[in-house]
Amino acid sequence: MTTLTVPDMSCGHCKASVLSALSALPDAGAVEVDLTAKTVTVTGPAQPAALIRALDAVGFPASVLAAT
Repeated sequence: MTTLTVPDMSCGHCKASVLSALSALPDAGAVEVDLTAKTVTVTGPAQPAALIRALDAVGFPASVLAAT
């Protein structure tokens, strides 16, 4: 499980873009977006670097809060 912070996420459209970008990754598993906290939790075995690249590609810089 990986939790990312996505500070530029501010609206429902942002949330949908982030969810779509991460859900498209084959090893993301379940993706939960918390717009209020500006965090995303991914339950699958995707590498944090791959998650960050996917978000960067859609204009949402992110960083890792926790990875297990």
